[in-house]
Amino acid sequence: MASANPFNSILKTLEKPQGGEFGKYYSLPALNDPRIDKLPYSIKILLESAIRNCDEFQVKSKDVEKIIDWENTSPKQVEVPFKPARVLLQDFTGVPAVVDLACMRDAMNKLGGDSNKINPLVPVDLVIDHSVQVDVARSENAVQENMELEFQRNKERFAFLKWGSSAFDNMLVVPPGSGIVHQVNLEYLGRVVFNTNGVLYPDSVVGTDSHTTMIDGLGVAGWGVGGIEAEAAMLGQPMSMVLPGVVGFKLLGKLRDGVTATDLVLTVTQMLRKHGVVGKFVEFYGEGMSELSLADRATIANMSPEYGATMGFFPVDHVTLQYLQLTGRSEKTIAMIESYLRANKMFVDYSEPQIEKVYSSYLQLKLEEVEPCISGPKRPHDRVPLKEMKADWQACLDNRVGFKGFAIPKESQDKAAKFSFHGTPAELRHGDVVIAAITSCTNTSNPSVMLGAALVAKKACELGLEVKPWIKTSLAPGSGVVTKYLQKSGLQKYLNQLGFHIVGYGCTTCIGNSGDIDESVASAISENDMVAAAVLSGNRNFEGRVHPLTRANYLASPPLVVAYALAGTVDINFETEPIGTGKDGKKIFFRDIWPSSEEVANVVQSSVLPDMFKATYEAITKGNPMWNQLSVPSGSLYAWSPTSTYIHEPPYFKDMTMSPPGPHGVKDAYCLLNFGDSITTDHISPAGSIHKDSPAAKFLLEHGVDRRDFNSYGSRRGNDEIMARGTFANIRLVNKLLKGEVGPKTIHIPTGEKLSVYDAAMRYKTAGQDTIILAGAEYGSGSSRDWAAKGPMLLGVKAVIAKSFERIHRSNLVGMGIIPLCFKSGEDADTLGLTGHERYTIDLPSCVSEIRPGQDVTVATDSGRSFTCTVRFDTEVELAYFNHGGILQYVIRNLIGAKQ
Repeated sequence: MASANPFNSILKTLEKPQGGEFGKYYSLPALNDPRIDKLPYSIKILLESAIRNCDEFQVKSKDVEKIIDWENTSPKQVEVPFKPARVLLQDFTGVPAVVDLACMRDAMNKLGGDSNKINPLVPVDLVIDHSVQVDVARSENAVQENMELEFQRNKERFAFLKWGSSAFDNMLVVPPGSGIVHQVNLEYLGRVVFNTNGVLYPDSVVGTDSHTTMIDGLGVAGWGVGGIEAEAAMLGQPMSMVLPGVVGFKLLGKLRDGVTATDLVLTVTQMLRKHGVVGKFVEFYGEGMSELSLADRATIANMSPEYGATMGFFPVDHVTLQYLQLTGRSEKTIAMIESYLRANKMFVDYSEPQIEKVYSSYLQLKLEEVEPCISGPKRPHDRVPLKEMKADWQACLDNRVGFKGFAIPKESQDKAAKFSFHGTPAELRHGDVVIAAITSCTNTSNPSVMLGAALVAKKACELGLEVKPWIKTSLAPGSGVVTKYLQKSGLQKYLNQLGFHIVGYGCTTCIGNSGDIDESVASAISENDMVAAAVLSGNRNFEGRVHPLTRANYLASPPLVVAYALAGTVDINFETEPIGTGKDGKKIFFRDIWPSSEEVANVVQSSVLPDMFKATYEAITKGNPMWNQLSVPSGSLYAWSPTSTYIHEPPYFKDMTMSPPGPHGVKDAYCLLNFGDSITTDHISPAGSIHKDSPAAKFLLEHGVDRRDFNSYGSRRGNDEIMARGTFANIRLVNKLLKGEVGPKTIHIPTGEKLSVYDAAMRYKTAGQDTIILAGAEYGSGSSRDWAAKGPMLLGVKAVIAKSFERIHRSNLVGMGIIPLCFKSGEDADTLGLTGHERYTIDLPSCVSEIRPGQDVTVATDSGRSFTCTVRFDTEVELAYFNHGGILQYVIRNLIGAKQ
């Protein structure tokens, strides 16, 4: 059982300079251990948390010693517990999290426990930002019209979240229309240092969105976790993690004129992917740090999932404090933050001599070497220098189908698809842009690139350039602050003139909420098999994510989004080819509309003001009329509606007893799907539109939902019936069992029938037959989507055998009781001669104490071939979850006090 904190002797008082005290704190210097001075700043945050939460039960003294001895222990993959200061949710992940909490209360009630124990023990910040669709674009009234549609579609979900905010303690719900979760976190929610009951400690956060890492730019340790893992953290369970290695990334010099933070982050992403940082922290340091604004740092931190790191961390320094002032944090709060971090040697002061930190490995980048670039057409780390874009595009047309190829025959590459756009003759060619969106958390929090885009628009308008009317242009700011400074600068009107009207405040095109493109454009693409392009200032461009009809999707800075919209194609060399023709008939080139860094800096200086942040976030706490008018039920137990197609009680705790079921092996399982590399969570559990011929669409129609009201999979995550049917429903799914055919189908092995994945899975399940999945490298990459684990579990999948897993997704699989296994190095399904038509048996001991983290097991097939895999239960705690049938069952039994 828990005991008194053995580190109470280092609990010190932090005095205010003018007298009085800020509070108590656990002093790292008071340990008098020279190893601590060499620790990376990011590891010091883990250390402080372990010391403060040490109770010799959940967190032990030996865990503290492991962290202090990080230089020696981190290469050994040791396990440590971590208790974050708070949890961050957005609505796509927040709804299923609140559903699970409500469901756990019911289960607790039925098992005779106190249902009110199911309550967040740490602050939970939930920002509703993923529900706005770009239904209306290029309109002065787009924001209001899209929000009205958003509330019409999502009224039931929003009311459920509003119920959650009152039914559960410690839960703040930020209403729709406020901004993107990560920008709101950066500008408003991020505490940097907490003061709770007179005890000071660093802010740290885990979030159910992979881009939670954006807050690392503010010196707050934060990263994405699975929804189920976040729920356990909310309920006071320590997160078990492998003590990570830390890559020291030294920045030197400064960016050249005209180079943006987006160019920098795409360069950093490519470098770190090449270096290999999966499961590691990256910590930035060096003289170049002083040249990077906080917004630039947040842009780099944001894309940690794309470069594969758990965190991309920027320690707190004077730039951080200046940003806290800019965003309206009080002087008193800022003084407390600086005093605490200095006292605990967690503040970087570049005016003082620096103690050399020890890192696991080192990288460096001279900022002046960064050049303008974009990434695509199918992956964020496939960076293309702007000057090479035309040649790269031509190569993509020629290359065989893959991440950098479309296999368009030479004779078809110059084809023009003619169509009529509302009576006007028009044509489309391969590479023509049909979606241009300034969107996503990565860039919309950065005034330099947002105002840079507006300056491009101004120059283009003054020269007489226009955007073709059939290109769907949109601007989705990350918060109301962006609107305020665009208006103050007088530049919003130029964006409007080019069709970049504000469409809403939230996560739009980057998550797949791009809305429909015009029917005439859609028909021209489909009927002529055109490779149409989307250009967006986002962080994800996986196939099928942005829009079903844009096979080429490029990530670019906001100003480049405007430039490509003006050009109308990605098949252009900006250095040698004109972007368009001006009003006087003169050819206009890229250089004619591109602003200098000085021009951008001057507009940022005069237009971005502290009062804008204060006014924006004071308004957030008051809600908006549509939110305030929502009526919600009272009571601590939710009244489930059997007819709801949005909120449904899932079957996770059906027939649950107080006794853990114990570990399970796999017997004579069929292969449900056989995949290659880079299967993303978008492939497994798409967030975008529900296809009219899908099992989910059939279910909705049978339940009286009109097709126009289908909404997205993301918005339906509170209903397990729909999400199970939406599992592996991505239209770009490539399943080797289909021998080249693309789509959400598979072969039912016993009969040889081609069925939807859901129908095949249900046929196996009804027959009492286990299933497994074969996969290549990076299985589960992309967004931290818990439904990518919940869905397969509901389909009856017992194990996934892959070359490698994305960190969060592997954890989610464990949390839902699915066994993750890795092929041995140099082996995969192909090298072992596996076709997916075999039956698979995986023997695991029936007693959990006989299973070790990372042990080898034999997988036998009915073809006579056997092979060895590594079981990817990485920690003892994960084995405990598996023993209980999942993390949520473990938490319930733990809270009731069952024998573990």
